[in-house]
Amino acid sequence: VQLQASGGGLVQAGGFLRLSCTMSGRTFVNYVLGWFRQAPGKEREYVAQIYWAASTHYADSVKGRFTISRDNAKNTVYLQMNSLKPEDTAVYYCAARHRASSSNEYTVWGQGTLVTVSS
Repeated sequence: VQLQASGGGLVQAGGFLRLSCTMSGRTFVNYVLGWFRQAPGKEREYVAQIYWAASTHYADSVKGRFTISRDNAKNTVYLQMNSLKPEDTAVYYCAARHRASSSNEYTVWGQGTLVTVSS
């Protein structure tokens, strides 16, 4: 299974971006999808996740500003990011874990897409 992320770029504070991540090689609906990010000099952190039935969960730092969604027909998960702040600057990664897994660990990772928010 492979994940291909896209949609990063440079945006001013207060602006918006939408990230996309497409899965190939597996049955998309069987996977929980997540977004993570890693800022320069910091550890990777959790951003949001969406379950197979489309329930969602967010980190407190993005709640109310970011929206995760999925299109099972297109094998794609999205991250709509609004009201962006300079502290949102990071490489964003999509990840997947099988819904039947006994572990909450994400086992498949995309290559990352850079989001830069200027002040």
